[in-house]
Amino acid sequence: MGKKLIPLTAAVLFTCLTASAQDQPRPFVHPGLLHTRADLDRMRQQVAAGEEPWKGGFEKLRQDGYSHADWKLRGPFSVVTRQTGADQGNPQMVQDCNAAYQNALMWCITGKEEHARKAVQILSAWAGKLTRMDGHDVQLSAGLNGFKLVNAAELMRHTYPAWKHEEVAQVERLLKEVILPPIKDFATFANGNWDGACLKTMIAIGVFCDDHALFDQAVEYYLHGRGNGSITHYVGESGQCQESGRDQQHTQLGLGALAEACEVAWNQGVDLYGEANNRLLKGFEYTARYNLGNDVPFVPDVDTTGRYRHKKISTEGRGALRPVYEMVWNHYHVLGGLTAPFTGEAAAKLRPEGAAWTGDHPGFGTLLFSLPASASPREP
Repeated sequence: MGKKLIPLTAAVLFTCLTASAQDQPRPFVHPGLLHTRADLDRMRQQVAAGEEPWKGGFEKLRQDGYSHADWKLRGPFSVVTRQTGADQGNPQMVQDCNAAYQNALMWCITGKEEHARKAVQILSAWAGKLTRMDGHDVQLSAGLNGFKLVNAAELMRHTYPAWKHEEVAQVERLLKEVILPPIKDFATFANGNWDGACLKTMIAIGVFCDDHALFDQAVEYYLHGRGNGSITHYVGESGQCQESGRDQQHTQLGLGALAEACEVAWNQGVDLYGEANNRLLKGFEYTARYNLGNDVPFVPDVDTTGRYRHKKISTEGRGALRPVYEMVWNHYHVLGGLTAPFTGEAAAKLRPEGAAWTGDHPGFGTLLFSLPASASPREP
């Protein structure tokens, strides 16, 4: 059902990939970012059959305004700036990237060509116009918007032959020359969710552009990066996160971004999910447990920059669950057979998952990532 790939551990496979990079690296899987062809087949078949929870998840997607084929573009712009009090074009880019991604999904699930035409219209319009991204928060703008854009482009490139080759080439240029430059050095000066935004988009661009060196760079940063967003810097052994003492919104943002990078890597045969003894799952369990109203231990901490110090866990945003749990629950528990009670409870509370806040996450995880019981290695 699209998930029964058994990747090598990331550390071992990264060594193999690096050693063979000058020889013949193994081809990327396409489509192979958040969704493989088998994933798309599963969604399409389960929705057509009216099976739950996919049916309810699809209704959430179908009813969302960004999913409509009559979406009116808010852009494009030649320059997009994200900066408090000085945004230029960024809110419009957020909306158009959401619409491109969700129309691409609607096309893949329903087969209705009006959605395909809308998705490629948005992608081609922005690729033909945008030349620069800037502002104080440019890493977030390029990372979060870029991830939606490249996922939409990956789906359309490999499912819609009518998309013109020259327009696809323009999207490649946009990704490499406009979106990649702000994120190529990550965000080692900031809280870890910034690194997460850079990381997930870099690994996705690597796949879309068949750039093995870029993919490997993202894998290496997840494993050993010096900023707050590498896995062992963001999530401690107890599950306490670098931003747990800041607020719960940004903690979930950071965890979700790292999970999305892991999903892309998994679909390419690299197991980042399992790194550091499933450290990412520990972060999700700790965060879900606290946001479901339970007590958690907290140790005063300081981040990699020395600027962010927290003496206690933050209550800000507590209980406001983000739609990031379904994908992680299905990977670790359904597919992997691991115990994840708080992640499972959070997923169940949100089910069926709807849209994420602005463009931070893919959202709609119940439709996109739910796996049938047959995917589980455990006995019924």
